[in-house]
Amino acid sequence: MNKGEKKKISIHGDNPKNEKSEESALEGKPSEVEKEGKENEIEELKKRLEEKEKEAKENYDRFLRMAAELENYKKRAAKEKEEYIKYAHEDLIRAILPFVDNLERAVNHAEKVVDSGVLVEGVRLTLQELLSTLNKFGLSSFNSVGQPFDPTRHEAMLVVETDQHEPDHVVEEFQKGYFLHDRLIRPAMVSVSKPLQKETQALES
Repeated sequence: MNKGEKKKISIHGDNPKNEKSEESALEGKPSEVEKEGKENEIEELKKRLEEKEKEAKENYDRFLRMAAELENYKKRAAKEKEEYIKYAHEDLIRAILPFVDNLERAVNHAEKVVDSGVLVEGVRLTLQELLSTLNKFGLSSFNSVGQPFDPTRHEAMLVVETDQHEPDHVVEEFQKGYFLHDRLIRPAMVSVSKPLQKETQALES
């Protein structure tokens, strides 16, 4: 090279290496289409996630309802079992009650007979022992004479005009009533009071 010749300086844009670098940069940069595709994919994934979360919540709510129903069923079954055991002997006790009635009548009748003390005492002891055994199974009687008439536990056989009792009160008990635990298994047969008629009161005065 002569000293007088000027050295040629290459322009940046004419450098083949720079051209290749720009092409590489353009190739690495995502296009708008690719961006839009990725955004759509993300939106789709978000939508699926929301659906799965909703489905999981519905399944959990369903599980809670089923668990509550199962717990209620267990409680109901336990209560029914308890009720069954509690009243399992109801039919047997109903069948025995007429024998109790007969023993009570025998005692009441024998008390009116002279020299029947030993017999009365024997029957009374038998009756007490029988009632004591039935009480262990939940049987209990209730007093009715002098009490207000209650149609849920009394069965009226007669209506008696009297001034010895308040109106609608039990005057006499023909047959005892019984409960098995808290259930009425036989109402008491009774007579019920009502006021004297005014004509009767006028005649007596």
